[in-house]
Amino acid sequence: MGIEPNLSLLWSPAGLLLIGLCVGSFINVVVRRLPLMLSRRWWADASGQLQHGNGLADGLETLQASSEALERRLGVAQELQGRLQALPALNLLHPRSHCPSCGHVLRWHENLPVLGWLRLGGRCSACGVAIALRYPLVELVTGLLFVGMGLRFGFEPIALLWGFWCAALLALALVDWDTTLLPDEMTLPLLWSGLVAAALGWTLPLADALWGAVWGYLGLWAVAALFERITHQDAMGGGDLKLLAGLGAWLGPAALLPLVFIASVLGAAVGLVMKARGALREGRFVPFGPFLALAGGVVAWWGAAPMLKGLGL
Repeated sequence: MGIEPNLSLLWSPAGLLLIGLCVGSFINVVVRRLPLMLSRRWWADASGQLQHGNGLADGLETLQASSEALERRLGVAQELQGRLQALPALNLLHPRSHCPSCGHVLRWHENLPVLGWLRLGGRCSACGVAIALRYPLVELVTGLLFVGMGLRFGFEPIALLWGFWCAALLALALVDWDTTLLPDEMTLPLLWSGLVAAALGWTLPLADALWGAVWGYLGLWAVAALFERITHQDAMGGGDLKLLAGLGAWLGPAALLPLVFIASVLGAAVGLVMKARGALREGRFVPFGPFLALAGGVVAWWGAAPMLKGLGL
């Protein structure tokens, strides 16, 4: 007589923690590799446009460029393509996790979330180079976020859904902080999954999810457009608009005002501290995405209605 698996273990506190730790390990892979993958794709697109696009020929003709100049540019494009083709294959599954310093492929026990790092003493077993503390911290934080969603929504299957939502926000925040990019490959799945979850009856009424996405995008777009018109400076990228649309699809239109308020206050505070310390990056700005993601988590935990009441609205 077979033993039926007890699926409820998956959304128990221990189950959520274990799943979160594993998801956090994957987040480390995504945060490191996805920007590199996108960069390769963009360079490949640029090479293809230089070699085959009509825009190059038209531009050179307008500038009355010589055939020698065209040949030089085509040579650069072909060299770029050759270098890209010479790079080793890279995706989220290949190559296996390895030391970026010496290339040592991690053994299964070295790759265990948090425990592997502790067992190694925070250093590569092959070359002894320090492994960044950020890796186990991301894993631990993700595990705690999954457990936190269990505390918030009950230790039910819905906690898994919100745990993955938190993990997606954490990945977006880290990528934006590192690169100032919020890739469509991450923001659009967040948006569409929010609408699908609502359509399946797992989160909000579908109408609330839809209008949350619409007003999230249009509202932030209007603010950015007004800022740019007044200051003649770029306010934020399109990724921020898509991220807020995704948050609106999950949390509804009522969450947008407290969400943007919290993100703005946090972003301004961190920006002032970084400015005082001379830590602002080139362009003297702070990515807004991490603060939108953090504010989204805060609103999801406390709820939009209590926060609107707290703001006197």
